[in-house]
Amino acid sequence: MKASKVLFISQEIVPFTESSEIAENSKNLPQAIQERGNEIRLFMPKWGSINERRNQLHEVQRLSGMNIIIDDTDHPLIIKVATLQPSRMQVYFIYNDDYFTHNVTKDLETNTSPEDNDERSIFFIRGVMETVKKLRWEPNVIHCNGWISALTPLYLKHMYNEDPIYNGAKIVYSLYDDAFPVPFDARLAEKLKQDGIIPEDVAAIEGKEVDHTTLTKLAVANSHGVIQYSPNVNPEIIEYIKELSIPFLPYQEDNSNYIERYAEFYKSL
Repeated sequence: MKASKVLFISQEIVPFTESSEIAENSKNLPQAIQERGNEIRLFMPKWGSINERRNQLHEVQRLSGMNIIIDDTDHPLIIKVATLQPSRMQVYFIYNDDYFTHNVTKDLETNTSPEDNDERSIFFIRGVMETVKKLRWEPNVIHCNGWISALTPLYLKHMYNEDPIYNGAKIVYSLYDDAFPVPFDARLAEKLKQDGIIPEDVAAIEGKEVDHTTLTKLAVANSHGVIQYSPNVNPEIIEYIKELSIPFLPYQEDNSNYIERYAEFYKSL
């Protein structure tokens, strides 16, 4: 893989969250891509369960301070950072009292306060996009991991599409067995339109509660490429990918060299 800048947007990362497919891959893949001579940036939410002292998080004042408006309400954006050892990868955390401090147990806020998941996702994604702009760092590939990042392709293609920071970036969405039981608010389309997303881009979800399958389809339809990481993915999603003829890397039974396959997939886009 030619040296590139890869932005990883992840729902969970070990050791900051408990082990899971998403959390393990979101640590191992960026590390391997970095070791191959590429530059990375790694973002995740600052969940309430993350112990800031133990993980040595600290606020980045120069990146914090802006407000993100969701449904006519201002939400302050705070950016924190920590370093993963021994790789010395920096992890940027998106933080806000309204969405990421409901919980101090090991369970994530997505489970303890699911009624906020639509706005939590919007805040996280826009927080990442605005922070990368402040860093003046232009990614070649943007790789989304976990459903909380599923609206990223929509925002990148229809809200940030003219921003020079994201000009030419290819969006990759990974499929995991990460279904959520409580659908997103039926006003999701309305909230997205308030951010400038045009009506036809959210017509499929207008006035409807959005379940995991519908949200994933929205991510897939706006991505340049899709990777299946988990073996257990809704077959309806796989068929949808085929219908759209989107570049697709299916689940690899032999994952001994999956990093090389991912790197080649990035390059193919």
